[in-house]
Amino acid sequence: MSNRQLLKDAATTLLDPQARALLEGLEWWKLPGPIPDQYPVVRHGSGMPVLLLHGFDSSHLEFRRLVPLLRDRYSLVIPDLYGFGFCPRHDNAAVGPEAVLDHLSHLLEKLPSPEPIGIIGASMGGAVAMELARRHPERIGRLLLLSPAGLDGTPRPLPPGLDQLGVWFLGRQGVRKGLCRQAFADPASSVGAPELQIASLHLQVPGWGRSLAAFARSGGFAGCGEPLPSQPLHVLWGKQDRILRAPQKQAAQELLGTRLEEVDACGHLPHLDQAELVAQRWNVMEQSA
Repeated sequence: MSNRQLLKDAATTLLDPQARALLEGLEWWKLPGPIPDQYPVVRHGSGMPVLLLHGFDSSHLEFRRLVPLLRDRYSLVIPDLYGFGFCPRHDNAAVGPEAVLDHLSHLLEKLPSPEPIGIIGASMGGAVAMELARRHPERIGRLLLLSPAGLDGTPRPLPPGLDQLGVWFLGRQGVRKGLCRQAFADPASSVGAPELQIASLHLQVPGWGRSLAAFARSGGFAGCGEPLPSQPLHVLWGKQDRILRAPQKQAAQELLGTRLEEVDACGHLPHLDQAELVAQRWNVMEQSA
């Protein structure tokens, strides 16, 4: 089934009503790079533009609980990162950090507002936000990062063979369920059929495994925390985050200092576990600008 048909069907079949409502803002933008095609971008609201960036092997649907809290005050732009989500996959395409950033740079050129935009980046999307802010300091005004991954370390490309093993592993239903449950602070009350459905839907996009393997071979995003971008920056980190390891948290604390705020009753997904707090922190950043 094509990526377009998947999202068309999802608009009526997703079990989560907020996810279905999110898809009401789905658009297909023609972008020139890395490979010219039409890419999914969700738009909601009006006002100051805010770019929302999802994490590794995820999609725009992870912002389903945050969008209703922000769309009355902001113009929200939620793309799928290149090579992820419901983006079209291309044979033999290079999928890695440079392709992701190239794609977003073209997307920034399409935004009509000349004023600086804000970014809310979750998990790997936090590392992407840091890199994008350094590359486009005149376009990016402020950043809110949610349990950002990839701030420390060095890229570790997976060799051929291991990349395919990783794809096989991540494609297993039991693994998807386990990772989904691990991402929430309280999986017993937070994870049910709607969350599991959303966590796995994009795996049906043709070429999902091929692009994920290519990204793994690239080494992914790592060491993206330094130098810190010049823009105002705040980080929310769940106290019950079981995805990022203790050394990653320690490295983030050393890098960010008072910019990092720990959040109780929160796992790796503050925008799902504590969406109201995320919206509140973003409003405070905007008011203080």
